Amino acid sequence: MTEYKIGGAARCAVIGYGSWATALVKILTANETCVGWYVRNPEVLESLRTEGRNPRYLSDIRFDTRRIAPSDDLDAVVASADIVVLAAPSAYVKEFLAPLTVSLEHKFILSAVKGIVPGEYQTVAEYLHSRYGLSYKQIGIISGPSHAEEVSLEHLTYLTVVCTDPGNAHRLSERFATPYIALSCSNDLYGVEYAAILKNIYALAVGMAVGLGYSDNFLAVLISNGAMEMTRFLSRSHPAERDTAASVYLGDLLVTCYSEFSRNRRLGLLVGRGMTVRAALNEMTMVAEGYFAAECIRHINTQHGIEIPIADMVYDVLYNGTPARKAMQALTSKLI
Repeated sequence: MTEYKIGGAARCAVIGYGSWATALVKILTANETCVGWYVRNPEVLESLRTEGRNPRYLSDIRFDTRRIAPSDDLDAVVASADIVVLAAPSAYVKEFLAPLTVSLEHKFILSAVKGIVPGEYQTVAEYLHSRYGLSYKQIGIISGPSHAEEVSLEHLTYLTVVCTDPGNAHRLSERFATPYIALSCSNDLYGVEYAAILKNIYALAVGMAVGLGYSDNFLAVLISNGAMEMTRFLSRSHPAERDTAASVYLGDLLVTCYSEFSRNRRLGLLVGRGMTVRAALNEMTMVAEGYFAAECIRHINTQHGIEIPIADMVYDVLYNGTPARKAMQALTSKLI
């Protein structure tokens, strides 16, 4: 396939029923006549059909049931759509897509996943390319500093749509444009996807630091070093023209490190306060993508040998059992 053009009449569907998937459906229903929605949870599916409400995530959002088409039949949802928005947690991407038997050959897949596919050591775009044979021209990313809880309240949010074809990025951005969603476009598939993965790891480190009692002066240093580490990893592993000070890179890092809504910061906070990693994971009600990302980035970096001391510290705490206080103290001498 040499090109893939999104038509103006293309139909949209969303895969996933968590908070981000629910927020994205809310955005899309502002511009789409009806949005297909793959929901495999029976309780959520029934509530959406009868009440227009997701009882588990962002339950305050009320959908017009005439503008959503929830279903537990993945093949039917995908077959009826031209643009499929993948919004399941990265840990469950393979599981969500497992029942699929219809072809994706003529579909455009827009990933809203900020994580890596566990066990595959691939981003979602890389996994879709290798597992389903999709051209990168058929794959896009939507990312940016965007907690679903704030989107549900219609707080001003900036998102970036990433496609290899600028025309496709522009046409997709029109689908998500609302008075509270500002859109920009990019062609940096690799950089935007890996930045979203790395920022979750750095938010874990910040949470650990807060749990250990470090204060604002140190947190500022830790986050600025995380930003430099992200830039170093992207430029060494995939050189390209990109400004990592843009909101889709640095902005997403900052909000994930500082926000009360950040799952990854929360996981780090629990570990920093002395909870075991397993107990902290069990305490979480939603997936903290950084847990899986730390192991995957460690594996991927064996191919590159890039200096990433913060990511290495998080890995050592989560997977090697290094006490958080000892690991953080060792890290302090490596920061500038």
